[in-house]
Amino acid sequence: MRFVIVTGMSGAGKSTALKMLEDAEYFCVDNLPIPLVEKFAQLTADGTSGEIQKVAVGIDIRSGQALPDLQNVLEWMSINGICYEILFLDASDDVLVKRYKETRRTHPLAGLGRVDEGIRKERKALEFLKKDADYILDTSQLLTRELKAELDKIFVQDQKFKNLMITVLSFGFKYGIPADSDLVFDVRFLPNPYYVEGMRPLSGNDAPVRDYVMGFETAQVFAEKLEDMIRFLIPNYISEGKHQLIISIGCTGGKHRSVTLANELYRRLSNAKDYGIRIEHRDLEKDAIRKGI
Repeated sequence: MRFVIVTGMSGAGKSTALKMLEDAEYFCVDNLPIPLVEKFAQLTADGTSGEIQKVAVGIDIRSGQALPDLQNVLEWMSINGICYEILFLDASDDVLVKRYKETRRTHPLAGLGRVDEGIRKERKALEFLKKDADYILDTSQLLTRELKAELDKIFVQDQKFKNLMITVLSFGFKYGIPADSDLVFDVRFLPNPYYVEGMRPLSGNDAPVRDYVMGFETAQVFAEKLEDMIRFLIPNYISEGKHQLIISIGCTGGKHRSVTLANELYRRLSNAKDYGIRIEHRDLEKDAIRKGI
């Protein structure tokens, strides 16, 4: 029997996660009143509910003043041998505010006030659940398909998960350094394919540019040293409870050198199972857009 409590910040993707778990053949119940959680857990655990073997229950700030009572319910479940897992969906405050503004929804704790104040209150109310969570997924940078892949990894394939999502991000310095970067690396010291005939319209995703950039020993040495440093940092970040790591690699326009090195780092790190990893090229198309190509 697998009993999953899906919780987290409003706007972080809990409803989407529940739909995905339902597609994975979990019996899903959203916004179950806290007093009924104990009864529901008992019914599913003793087989009274039939042949349900996988359950996901959505619980969040909508439970209101009853939410703190969930601690007692979880203690009761542990004492009675009912195993449960907590999946906590999170996102940065800036991303949550943006999502609320885009959907024009009202935060459940904001009332007529500001969204960011509602988010602050919600974080405080959910602290006890995040602290005890088995899985924390930061959806700030995740696409829907990437969230699905992570949930599938945890709840279908039963793979080990370390709660760290790494984003390898290429960018152009002329468009600004990504504000949410944790680590920033400048690869403008490498020869620029922009000035090589025939390569200007291509990108680091194209073989000629990739081969040109990585054909320099300096690029190879840099990639090896960067990989070594990141592999050293990852377990330390995990032990400190970090849930999201954004590694930004920049060149002048974010189209050639940065894309090549970001792809190379992603390739070198993508075989690990202790963390999730994704790649994003923020400024890849911006030159074409600016020039009306």
